[in-house]
Amino acid sequence: MKKRNSLIIALILIGGLLLAWWVLSSDKPALGGDEHGEVDGQASYARGPHGGRWFEEGGFAVEVTIYEEGVPPEFRVYTYLNKKPLNPAQVQLQVTVHRLGVEAEQVNFKAQGDYLLGDRELVEPHSFSIDAKAEYQGRSYQWHYDQVEGRVYMDDAAASKAGVTIETAGPVRIHSVLQRPGEIQFNQSRVAHVVPRISGVIRKTFHNVGDTVRKGDVLVVLESHELADLYKDHESATKRLELARQTFNREKQLWEEKISAEQDYLASRLVLAEAEIVHHGIEHKLRLLGLTKLHRPDIDVVRYEIRSPIDGVITESHLGMGEAVTEDTQICTVADLSTVWAEMTVYPKDLEIIRVGQPVTVRATAFGEVAEGVIASVGSLMGEQTRSAKARILLKNPEGRWRPGLFVSVDVLHEAAEVPVAVRIDAIQSFRDEPAVFGRFGNEFEVRPVQLGRKDGQWVEVVSGLPAGARYASTNSFVLKADVGKAGASHDH
Repeated sequence: MKKRNSLIIALILIGGLLLAWWVLSSDKPALGGDEHGEVDGQASYARGPHGGRWFEEGGFAVEVTIYEEGVPPEFRVYTYLNKKPLNPAQVQLQVTVHRLGVEAEQVNFKAQGDYLLGDRELVEPHSFSIDAKAEYQGRSYQWHYDQVEGRVYMDDAAASKAGVTIETAGPVRIHSVLQRPGEIQFNQSRVAHVVPRISGVIRKTFHNVGDTVRKGDVLVVLESHELADLYKDHESATKRLELARQTFNREKQLWEEKISAEQDYLASRLVLAEAEIVHHGIEHKLRLLGLTKLHRPDIDVVRYEIRSPIDGVITESHLGMGEAVTEDTQICTVADLSTVWAEMTVYPKDLEIIRVGQPVTVRATAFGEVAEGVIASVGSLMGEQTRSAKARILLKNPEGRWRPGLFVSVDVLHEAAEVPVAVRIDAIQSFRDEPAVFGRFGNEFEVRPVQLGRKDGQWVEVVSGLPAGARYASTNSFVLKADVGKAGASHDH
């Protein structure tokens, strides 16, 4: 019985050891194997000692790697005979690279140390089909493999549903733009600082900060004894003027009838002139205060109404009821916000570019408001602290969305040029920290890294990476980038 139990235990141990060996060995494909499977959604393949793809036939093998540590990506191919390193100078190798949307690319190799080095850079994305042809000792060997990355399958219906639009890259007139920070300011020519022009005490206020007023609306009522004195002086001057006029008319008649002396006539005319001057001076003061109905018996001689001189919004209010004011006290500020200034910072290096009359685009940094305008003035003085000048753009503001104090970005158009290839700015995405667009090939999109040049608010020049006539995702391309991210963005070399 004991022998039987020992035998069973021994068989179990042997089975466990065999199972462990099988599991461990299955995780490492054989160096010369050519099996393919699925591992986490990625195609598995046999790897060589340098981590590259291993292809073997009749004892002759090549290991294809893409090397990019400190150098632009390049093919490095190691050669083997019976799984031992083979002098690469004895092997002739040629690789044909097939990419979506472009002609096949031929790569030739030469021996370099212990590997064969491709004669050209292998640009991103590393998504292609490879046909490799090797010759060794008069015998030819051929292999093929596919490597896909940065590619998304999406037919036209799915693209339309996702909001992805497709356009064709081609020539565009790029308007070169200089972008500078700015801030919305009051149009100072449409700001009124309201002062009473007479002393008194505030009896009543009618509006608060933020209220909209029309020209002529009463803002404040003063109780002014200075005004009462003016009315009293005006009444006295009026009576003296009437008396002086009557005296003059009588003396004139007597002089004309030879009854009185000319000296009396001339004296009465002088008194009349003096009375007219005094009366006119007092009446002029009252009219300057906006008072025209001077002879009504029901006038409240101490009441003085301060009215808004313009249509606008009350932006400041400095005093309250019961406070005493003098003729130059600032009571409130009324600003007409139907137009505003966009004040832009101009650095010394920009002074040769920015000029009066140049068209600009003003963009709010906090929301999507955009307005067109022209530079109305450029300051002639540089700030002592900022070492910069100010340029002003007059903006229409009928809805009041451009609020003083709002930060803006100002795009100044300073030149225009025709470029052979351009895409919409919204098409640009980042792929491995480099700018890229998604090219359209049949029912697939694939990343195309690009080198960019000049740009404006709508278009950007493509210097390289996408030819004229190529179709690309112009809007909502972030959807494609998200799909690429889900599939994994790492190289599969």
